[in-house]
Amino acid sequence: MKRFFVIAAIVVGLVVVGLGVGAFLEHRARQASLATPATLTVDRIVVEKARHRMTLLDGDKVVRRYRIALGGDPEGHKRREGDGRTPEGVYRIDFRNSRSDFHLSLRISYPDAKDRAAAQKRGAPPGGDIFIHGEPNRIGWLLSWAGAAGLVDRGDWTDGCIAVTNPEIREIWANVRVGTPIEIRP
Repeated sequence: MKRFFVIAAIVVGLVVVGLGVGAFLEHRARQASLATPATLTVDRIVVEKARHRMTLLDGDKVVRRYRIALGGDPEGHKRREGDGRTPEGVYRIDFRNSRSDFHLSLRISYPDAKDRAAAQKRGAPPGGDIFIHGEPNRIGWLLSWAGAAGLVDRGDWTDGCIAVTNPEIREIWANVRVGTPIEIRP
C-alpha cells in the first residue's frame, strides 16, 4: 500500500512539472508569435462547418486550409446563448486577443443587428464572444502533441467558437487583420 502512494506521488509530481513546463513553453510561443511577421496576404476567410474546414483566401486564391473544431452542437445557425452552435453568416474579425484563455484569439463580430433582432423576437439572448482560437492554455501543448501523434481526436468541443491548433492560430494571428471578412457557411 505504501508503494502505491509513493508511485502516485511521483506520477502527480511529474504531471505538475509537465504542466508547469507546458505553461512556460506556451508563454514563450505566444511571445514569439506576437513578433512573427506576416508572410501571407489574406483578404477573407471562409468557414465550411459541415466540412470542418476554414480557408484563408487572397481573392479567389486559397492561401491556407485548416481542419477546425466547432461548437458541441454545430448544425444550424446560432440561435441563443449557450446553444453550443457556431453562427452562420458574413461577419468580420473585430478584435485580436493576445491574452486569450485559448493561446491567441480573433473575435468574430457576431451578433450583428440582424442576429440581435432575431434573438429578441425569440426572447433569448443571442450569445457572443465567438472567436477563432487555439487550444486551452496550460494543456494546449499536450493536446497538440497527442493530436499530432494520432492519440486523440477531440471532435467538436468549443462553446460555439472555431478552434485550431496552437501552431495554426499563431500563423493565422500573424496574417489576419482586424476588419477581415469571414463567411461562415453551413
